[in-house]
Amino acid sequence: MPQNNGLIDNNLAGIPASARKAFLTRAFGSEDYAQKAAALRRESAERAIIYVGAGTCGLAAGAAKTLEAARKYLKDNKLEADILEVGCIGLCAAEPLLDVQLPGHARVGFQAATGDITPALLDSVFKDRAPLKEHLLGQFEDGGKKWPKVPLLSDHPFFAKQLRFVLKHVGIVDPLSIQEHIARGGYGAFLKVIHTMTPIQACDVIEASGLRGRGGGGFPTGKKWKIALSSDADQKYIICNADEGDPGAFMDRSVIEGDPHRVLEGIAIGAYAIHASKAYIYIRAEYPLAIKNLKKAIADAKAYGLLGENIYGSGFDLDVIIKMGAGAFVCGEETALMNSIEGRRGMPKPRPPYPAVKGLFGKPTVINNVETFANVPEIISQGPAAFAAIGTKGSKGTKVFALSGKVNRTGLVEIPMGTTLKEIVFDIGGGIENGLGFKAVQIGGPSGGCIPQSHMTIQVDYESLKTVGAMMGSGGLVVMDETTCMVDVAKYFMDFIKRESCGKCIPCREGTLRMLEILKAITRHRRGEKDADALARFSGIMNLEDLSQVIRETSLCGLGQSAPNPVLSTLRWFRDEYEAHIFERKCPAGACTEMLEFSIDAEKCKGCTLCMKGCPTQAIVGKPKVPHYIIAEKCISCGSCRTVCKFKAVSAA
Repeated sequence: MPQNNGLIDNNLAGIPASARKAFLTRAFGSEDYAQKAAALRRESAERAIIYVGAGTCGLAAGAAKTLEAARKYLKDNKLEADILEVGCIGLCAAEPLLDVQLPGHARVGFQAATGDITPALLDSVFKDRAPLKEHLLGQFEDGGKKWPKVPLLSDHPFFAKQLRFVLKHVGIVDPLSIQEHIARGGYGAFLKVIHTMTPIQACDVIEASGLRGRGGGGFPTGKKWKIALSSDADQKYIICNADEGDPGAFMDRSVIEGDPHRVLEGIAIGAYAIHASKAYIYIRAEYPLAIKNLKKAIADAKAYGLLGENIYGSGFDLDVIIKMGAGAFVCGEETALMNSIEGRRGMPKPRPPYPAVKGLFGKPTVINNVETFANVPEIISQGPAAFAAIGTKGSKGTKVFALSGKVNRTGLVEIPMGTTLKEIVFDIGGGIENGLGFKAVQIGGPSGGCIPQSHMTIQVDYESLKTVGAMMGSGGLVVMDETTCMVDVAKYFMDFIKRESCGKCIPCREGTLRMLEILKAITRHRRGEKDADALARFSGIMNLEDLSQVIRETSLCGLGQSAPNPVLSTLRWFRDEYEAHIFERKCPAGACTEMLEFSIDAEKCKGCTLCMKGCPTQAIVGKPKVPHYIIAEKCISCGSCRTVCKFKAVSAA
């Protein structure tokens, strides 16, 4: 019998024979599933397979042209091979990604596989039987004979320290194939739960695992489910929050694009655990590929009898509905999200009562995010102890981060809780790009905080991050180098929060606006001040921390309560930069262009007149072939002169 069918057998053990037979027959054509399941897992390819990373990030990097080039190559060379579009394996910096698996050989992956290089990459595999070294990424551990002198993908620095639960199959499987998901053990955990566990037992398993909500606050998932289960009602709801509005966050999108059935299975298990017969997936309309894959997954799950009425004779009914949001950041807050589903304006409501007691349409409701639900099937399959063995005392399992910013290897990483920030940025991420120095990490999105170099050895878990004024958040992790101005970073996030505030409560609506005005005043040159502007600027600065505290303590929802975090964390760790902006009227990083004073080096200037022609305020004067100069009173520090100068004669200080 082919190997790797143990997970299917384990999950289906104990369920009624009639349900097992019906499920396996529907999935594989007969109850004798071993050979078919092995073929679907591509343990040994019967014919060549070409995999292209065609998630949103891959398509943005040119994967569509890679697909086109691969099809043309097969046609021109009269070769037969299957072409599969898979999700993003996580290494976004190396996209487009292309893998090839020949019969009897391990799957081998290539990076930067643009359309123009694709024929050469395929030639190296199909004709020379030796992968092209320049674009080689590595080979997979299973699938057949190993390629000589080709490193394992798992040994690549980006993957070596990762531990994948949620991302286990993302970028590996065909996201549109429910059969492949089942062949890899999918939906077995769901059937195991509805046939061998009571709802309270399912809640107990999740609680014993130590799983906490991955959407931000980190509330114990099993505890939340138990509250909803114990709430008496004729109708209950479960909601998957896939809104993902944080700048720099793309975890939920990638998981849904690359492995939608895993998320759907987790939702189904959660629905059974709280006695909910209806589930909503709230996802932003800006994720068209994720929505397309979700719709296909839901339709296939219904066709396979995994959704609907009396699922496989268990007596459990479940309907799943996709609700598309308009991209409002505030709808990531659970009460605003429920308002949106109900057809109302996305505005938060006071709590208590909490959603688990009185939520959607006034009924008990559980809301978890994509990553939380994606962990659930694995916990059921492997048992709670396996999940609880990973991580720290108060933070179990793994966490997915979207690693972006000024780092060499950007992408999705999944690490055990307790991994240090230094390991994520320098070992997995490969350090700061362009050889520049590290400055800070912004973690937790707009509601999070900045962590300086002096605390890079801090462990990533819920409790540790709070000690440095940050939070886990949904998982955005933005790396900043020495050219980043931390005051400018605070201004960027405050501008985002101000624009995304729903406006319902005064502290958030007016407080964030006032904080933004203060930050703008700090980063402005003195030439823009008139009358009592300077006095007003100092007055605002003196009240900045007090204003932050008022907003934090009096805002209605989590968005407002955490709105001051970017300012407070940058003030805490980078107060010297604030002082330089305030007292010296200088930006140490040179990032606040409005504060820069531009000048022209007469020895370098050739009098080409390009800077003079491009100046929007006519602040540059001079004659052709004669050195020019800048009238400081007219200059608005736009930097266009430095941009167009071919002789590097324009400098800023």
